[in-house]
Amino acid sequence: MAYLLALLAAVAFALGTVLQQKGTLEAPAGEGDPRFLTQILRRPVWLIGGACQAAGWVIQAVALDRGSLIVVQSLTAMSLVIALPLGARITNQRITRRVWVGAAAMVLGIVLFLSVGSPEGGTSSPSAAAWWAAGLVCLGLVVTLGIVGRRHEGATRALLFGAAAGVGYALQASVTKEFVTLVGHGLSTVLSSWTIYVLIGSAVTGFVFQQSALRTGVLAPAMASANAVTLIASVVLGITTFGESLRGGGGRLIPAIVGLAVTVGGIGLLAAANPPDQVVQEVPAVLPDS
Repeated sequence: MAYLLALLAAVAFALGTVLQQKGTLEAPAGEGDPRFLTQILRRPVWLIGGACQAAGWVIQAVALDRGSLIVVQSLTAMSLVIALPLGARITNQRITRRVWVGAAAMVLGIVLFLSVGSPEGGTSSPSAAAWWAAGLVCLGLVVTLGIVGRRHEGATRALLFGAAAGVGYALQASVTKEFVTLVGHGLSTVLSSWTIYVLIGSAVTGFVFQQSALRTGVLAPAMASANAVTLIASVVLGITTFGESLRGGGGRLIPAIVGLAVTVGGIGLLAAANPPDQVVQEVPAVLPDS
């Protein structure tokens, strides 16, 4: 059931991301202008995309409650492949042969990783020390990627901001796995737990950097870096924080690592996608509020 739910979440994330990209591209503020973050909130297409993303998070949370972090995050990474045809249709993304090869490599790599590696679940309540270490490392990575990303433009900015979003989303998914164990114990229990606040903080961080990456206009690099980093960071967090493991008996560990490497390689090919042939922006008759 966790496998199916993770794939459903991937579909919701893919549709939501493409619709949100369309909304960000239609915002009148220029690239690098933070006002676009408020302007997109008035775009119906972006709000619909946000609803899809919210639905994906709920489905992902249920999947995390029933399966390991590594398995669920590996399957939700498929949202990138699902988003490609949607992006070609909705935001005029250019899907080349190299992109399709990257998509195929990503799918095959994930299938090999999950079937051979057979990730096994650990604890659902890591220690405070494990959480502090995970949180501080993730915070440091996000800050560094954000600072470097602001110094670049175009695809490079999309890659760096997408990577920062990926770190945020990986931490969000990790915290979600513990947060769902509190649901059903009452509102006071939820509000008194640190998980709700870290969950909100990591989600907002991922949101801001993901929208900034999509604002560059190139879907594949923005999603590719986010998905690659989310996947890798989730595997690391699953092993180091939750004590999950890959079944390495019978020489299966090396093929599993190869599968993960093929997945990341496929994502790298997707990151080389060209900008869309044409980006249609709606220019309002009235100047935006300053």
